[in-house]
Amino acid sequence: MRAKNVPAWTLRRTIPSDTSVGSALAHELVDAMLERKWPATDLFRVQLAYEEAIVNAIRHGNRHCSDKTVEVEMSCKEQEVCIRITDQGNGFDPAAIPDPRQQELLEVPGGRGVLLICEIMSEISFNDTGNQITMIKRREDFPPEQCGG
Repeated sequence: MRAKNVPAWTLRRTIPSDTSVGSALAHELVDAMLERKWPATDLFRVQLAYEEAIVNAIRHGNRHCSDKTVEVEMSCKEQEVCIRITDQGNGFDPAAIPDPRQQELLEVPGGRGVLLICEIMSEISFNDTGNQITMIKRREDFPPEQCGG
């Protein structure tokens, strides 16, 4: 059963480089998805992708610097969730991330977040600087082909 006539939910927050604060926002997103009757599998997947992206922004982007912040923008509609996370780091080149499925990287800890996000979300993009990710999930959509594999 799908939600009927539930208006779009939006959130825009600037948060400190603190993963616990970033994780708390995931609960608000899940609540918005529940109100719009998203399937449980999508709830789990979107929350996981969000958690990976917010941790990457805080840990790798801002390097846990207390004087840096992360901008989080999220919206949830009946058929689509959009998440944009922007850190104040120097950015990175997404194409330069090694594939963690390569034999020599299989037992190396870390390095799987972007791949996981690619596998979960319907669409992802980065700004030119590489310090902003935009993730879109369409209801019951399968992952895109753009992430390789």
